[in-house]
Amino acid sequence: MSDPTRAAGPKIIAVANQKGGVGKTTTTINLGAAMAELGLRVLVIDLDPQGNASTGLGVEPEDRGYTTYELLLEDIALRDVILPTTTKNLMLVPATVDLSSADMELISNEKRSFLLHDVLRQPAMDDFHFDYILIDCPPSLNLLTVNAMVAAHSVLVPLQSEFFALEGLSQLMLTIRDVRQSANPDLRIEGVVLTMYDARNNLSQQVEADARANLADLVFDTVIPRNVRVSEAPSYALPVLAYDTQSKGAAAYRMLADELVKRNARLAA
Repeated sequence: MSDPTRAAGPKIIAVANQKGGVGKTTTTINLGAAMAELGLRVLVIDLDPQGNASTGLGVEPEDRGYTTYELLLEDIALRDVILPTTTKNLMLVPATVDLSSADMELISNEKRSFLLHDVLRQPAMDDFHFDYILIDCPPSLNLLTVNAMVAAHSVLVPLQSEFFALEGLSQLMLTIRDVRQSANPDLRIEGVVLTMYDARNNLSQQVEADARANLADLVFDTVIPRNVRVSEAPSYALPVLAYDTQSKGAAAYRMLADELVKRNARLAA
């Protein structure tokens, strides 16, 4: 039985949490790299004006050319925006600070919530043969994040293992519900992944227990540990899988990719 939420073409996942500093961009970069390592073709779309996913994948601002800003607002062809990265099978649509003005410019556009949706369903997408598209959302529930959710099949939520972590989820869940009701009825939650987890810390263990009690199977079995290699890798413009392939952080993201891909294979069976 096929997954009714899955359209033909690549699986599109928005990586979202309006709270900053939860490991959202880190998860997008390293999950994408781990999927690519499995032989899947992956596109990362940097939808955050800070452009950290672009920097973390080794694309400097002066090399970004066209970006998500032009893709959404200036009808630039997808093939002219997609860039290769140093990771085989992993491509990037970069972002720069120009994107910070997009929210204001989108307000007057009648199709403001559907721009990314329409771009990712152009016939030209088929030429790239992507298996997955990961959208790195900004740390806010603005029109850019709504565009990502309207375009996506599902939302992946990184959840930092810290006090008040679950409280911020309620607003995100309300936004997902609103998008379901207004624009994308098939949008589902891909899952919640615990990040910056310290097994020696009672608080991390409590957050995990609370998350699993409240969200049950939505929480991935894999947890991402607090790991210095994961923190260092972006400053070298590399995913942790390339920066220190034997690190605990690299191993965790490989496990997460394997778990996510197997979940989706079961849904498609």
